[in-house]
Amino acid sequence: MTAFKLTYSTMFNPPEALHERFEAALARVKGALGREVPMWIGGRPRGGAEWFEVRSPIDRDWLLARFPRGSATDVGDAVAAAQAAFPAWSRTPWQERVAVLRRAGRLIEERVYDIAAAVALEVGKNRMESLGEVQETADLVYWYCDQMEANAGFAKRLPDDPLEGYTSRNRTLLKPHGVWAVIAPFNFPFALAGGPIGAALAAGNTAVFKVATDTAWSGALLADCFRDAGLPDGVLNYVTGGGATVGDALVRHPAIAGVTFTGSYEVGMAIYRAFAQGPWPRPCIAEMGGKNAAIVTRRADLERAATGITRSAFGLQGQKCSACSRVYVERPVAEALRGKLAAAARAIKVGDPTERGNWMGPVINAAAYARYEKCVANLARHGEILAGGEQLRDGVLAKGYFVAPTVGVAPRDYSLWREEKFIPLVLVGEVDSLEEALALANASDYGLTAGFYGGADEIDRFLDRIEAGVTYVNRPQGATTGAWPGYQPFGGWKGSGTTGKAIGSFWYLPQYLREQSQTVVE
Repeated sequence: MTAFKLTYSTMFNPPEALHERFEAALARVKGALGREVPMWIGGRPRGGAEWFEVRSPIDRDWLLARFPRGSATDVGDAVAAAQAAFPAWSRTPWQERVAVLRRAGRLIEERVYDIAAAVALEVGKNRMESLGEVQETADLVYWYCDQMEANAGFAKRLPDDPLEGYTSRNRTLLKPHGVWAVIAPFNFPFALAGGPIGAALAAGNTAVFKVATDTAWSGALLADCFRDAGLPDGVLNYVTGGGATVGDALVRHPAIAGVTFTGSYEVGMAIYRAFAQGPWPRPCIAEMGGKNAAIVTRRADLERAATGITRSAFGLQGQKCSACSRVYVERPVAEALRGKLAAAARAIKVGDPTERGNWMGPVINAAAYARYEKCVANLARHGEILAGGEQLRDGVLAKGYFVAPTVGVAPRDYSLWREEKFIPLVLVGEVDSLEEALALANASDYGLTAGFYGGADEIDRFLDRIEAGVTYVNRPQGATTGAWPGYQPFGGWKGSGTTGKAIGSFWYLPQYLREQSQTVVE
């Protein structure tokens, strides 16, 4: 284990000890299900007048935990606690803040197996995806600490003014904004919460954190790691409840200085517009999904392409914002690629994702289950299903939200070529040239990730013209998925992101800060 570094690229060949540790953690976690888990506001646990249940999408009989149904009052108290903690935390030397956050990262790593078991049960991820997400969270926290250190706290001396008879000292520094809201999605409830929280806190902001109701357990386990690392009371506050109540109250609160949101385009844009239209504009970092394309030319290694597309289309049941949902392949190799993709989809083992032999688990909830049924029925009427296309109801699968990985073809104007559905469904279309494929790939409101398989002399054309923030070339580990901190920054263009800056990049952390120029004349 000591020589093995877990990333999304290395997860396909882990040592046996990793599986043994996961199995032991899963048994521990399953033995403690069904508890009541509070919110944390101002360093104190808080219950609620009403509670909601989180059940596993693997088996609806499994009650994972119960959580308070938070209110606008709870949000107001959480923001007030963060406001009260901000002066001391923002003035804490950045070296001390970083030390606390690195302790949080180490706690995440120490608890990686137990937390990953909980994530697998709650989200429906297979064990390797779950372990990868939890470890990625620690790496993101470390990355932002390292960036704070590499930039010496983002303070720089500037030349003195050339004034006779005076000494005019100049410097520039980046300062925190205040209370930061972090709203995380169900598909990466740990990494896409822990990463932004780590960045916000390293910069000196305080935070109020809300995760999706389907994955409130993951959010609580993350909050535990930060709190146990020694954060002062009120620096990080954790609230639970629906988006229409808790989420809306959080983004509308006038004391929120900035927000990081991951979720749908519609909600992200509504937050972005609201943050631009107040008394002054406030920073809004929103990652809003993708409709990610893979291009395959006649010169591609089709085995490599089929492997990468399959992993990106069906990993986490197609519920990644980076999932590959459309493929453009040159006609001479189109039939062969379709055959390989259909065969690969049929070979995927679908079932309880905590079991080692199953690669694909359930979709997240009843709404996703129904959306899949509607989409495949519509595709069958307007196109052709080459593999999959059914809900899986046999035996124990009937207790969860299991569906078959689906490969299809459809006319070019069919709506699924444009719409993000967050289900395990990929469309394969034929093109006459790389130029045509690039034009179709770019004809989208989204611009998150893109993949390419082709000849060496075609790569520069793809990289030069593709409109996406994250690109992969000839990559079997994933055509459009698999970014890791320090290796591949992750962020989108166009409707996929509001800032053009990527998670885990050199340019991400300064978004949580604002610049002040200081001149002192002696």
